[in-house]
Amino acid sequence: MRIKRDDVRNVAIIAHVDHGKTTLVDELLKQSGVFRANQEVVERVMDSNAIERERGITILSKNTAVTYGGTKINIIDTPGHADFGGEVERVLKMVNGVILVVDAFEGPMPQTKFVLQKALDLDLSVVVCINKIDRPEARPAEVVDEVLELFLELDASDEQLDSPFVYASAKGGYAVRDLADEPKDMKPLFDAIIDHIPAPEGDPDADTQVLISTIDYNEYVGRIGVGKVDNGSLRVNQEVALANYHDPSKSKKVKISRLYEFDGLDKVEVDEAGVGSIVAISGIADLHIGDTLCAPENPVPIPFQKISEPTIAMHFMVNDSPLAGTEGKYVTSRHIRDRLFRELNTDVSLRVEETEDADRFKVSGRGELHLSVLIENMRREGYEFAVSKAEVIYKKDDAGRRLEPMELVYIDVPDEYSGTVIQKLSLRKGELQGMSPSGTGYTRMEFSIPSRGLIGYRGDFLTDTKGNGVMNQLFDGYAPYKGDIQYRRQGSLIAFEDGESVTYGLFNAQERGKLFIGPGEKVYAGMVVGVSPKTEDIEVNVCKTKHLTNTRSSGSDEALKLVPPVIMSLEQALDFIDTDELLEVTPEHLRLRKKILDSRMRKRASINNK
Repeated sequence: MRIKRDDVRNVAIIAHVDHGKTTLVDELLKQSGVFRANQEVVERVMDSNAIERERGITILSKNTAVTYGGTKINIIDTPGHADFGGEVERVLKMVNGVILVVDAFEGPMPQTKFVLQKALDLDLSVVVCINKIDRPEARPAEVVDEVLELFLELDASDEQLDSPFVYASAKGGYAVRDLADEPKDMKPLFDAIIDHIPAPEGDPDADTQVLISTIDYNEYVGRIGVGKVDNGSLRVNQEVALANYHDPSKSKKVKISRLYEFDGLDKVEVDEAGVGSIVAISGIADLHIGDTLCAPENPVPIPFQKISEPTIAMHFMVNDSPLAGTEGKYVTSRHIRDRLFRELNTDVSLRVEETEDADRFKVSGRGELHLSVLIENMRREGYEFAVSKAEVIYKKDDAGRRLEPMELVYIDVPDEYSGTVIQKLSLRKGELQGMSPSGTGYTRMEFSIPSRGLIGYRGDFLTDTKGNGVMNQLFDGYAPYKGDIQYRRQGSLIAFEDGESVTYGLFNAQERGKLFIGPGEKVYAGMVVGVSPKTEDIEVNVCKTKHLTNTRSSGSDEALKLVPPVIMSLEQALDFIDTDELLEVTPEHLRLRKKILDSRMRKRASINNK
């Protein structure tokens, strides 16, 4: 007999990137008494990964739990970036409802639509939280209308259209049901969760069924599966069968060695968990996302939507530059292979394939950000390797035509920059779909563009809009190939010889373009040391020293003025490299280089390619 667990609510917080999900969870944790009164708490406590904290984005979904009025509320904080959409898709299988957070100024954005669509498809209840109502330019009443329009556009049911609205300031620590109410605390949001998010249902006497929706990984205990008990119960030392809806051949008996539930930010060991509980299970080596833990005598897997396919790929390879192995701790193909395959333990949207070359691996992901976060994590862990330019993954239709991934791009820019943006994106095969005013002095534009048209565009976009533009993208299926795109209209300045850069050589080289290096840096022949305004590559000698004569002393070098070099971030470097170049990644440096370092071999290869 199915029962409702009235003492439990399972809810996910979903939103567009930077609308305040993680800050909201902070406040819910504080006001439910998770932290001691005198405990120091960092901001965005849920963003535990160093890169998440630096970039202010959530990459991995996180589980936490608070108790309010005798009811345990399991909360899952989800990522807002489209590149981590795989995370959102699967955690929604664990919950009965969502809190949709929308910025009171920006209103619904592309990712709001993406995450809400996923929630409505699964028929989840929605509580809408209009956040940041304390912003000076907030327009909550208009945003409510825009959210309702979005519900209609996504064919929401009548019950979903009746979703309650709560107005909040996560930073201020309060929520109200009506804008005229006096703000005090988060109680109105807690009440909305208890009243409108259904309690989990299930049959405690039926055979056990637990769908694994997230995998955590810990060096000490190995894989940790996180999922909701749909039916039956789970106990420590219980024998269960592993089954998978998309892989009928998977059938294996395993034993539950440890069982945890969430309490605040901690995992607490329990002996048993019942229907509706969100649990973490350790001790099962071969556990994957989408697996169901079932009763051995009746293994019935729970249906699970397949995760969206990757759209871009790049090659990770052993670094073979003249400086190889001087800075990294892990440099061999075995090190790189083990690390990439270990990433598959937790990242469901990633693909890693071995190639004919044992030193090269093809890594596919959901977008440039997705892969750049992996690269950054690896270099921080001491890995040294090289990566190629990101390229999109093509498909063929039944007629044999080549199809490529498309993106919908939403851009908000000050009015004076809209012409430049339209011009640049049309060169990259972008088609303007719509244009409307967006706040005072701003224009919102919507483009349909091939995914490859956006590779390397973000840097240009920030320059063209003086840093005032906001760009959001959303995967929009596959379409016939749109034609060739010229990625870069500038050539590279290439070092002529191995050595150390000196002021005299750099001074002469800077007349040819912008430099990426300063004096005293190690360089090698074939290394890219700058960008030329011309379309062809130019070789420069940055190691060249001034010949000493009786009349000129070496000290006169001090009079030479160098333009400060352009220091690129990882994303900018990945955007900049061309198809015949690589990015050398070490814990200490990012170096751009040609694939073929020898200039004669390079010329020969370019003649042959023509």
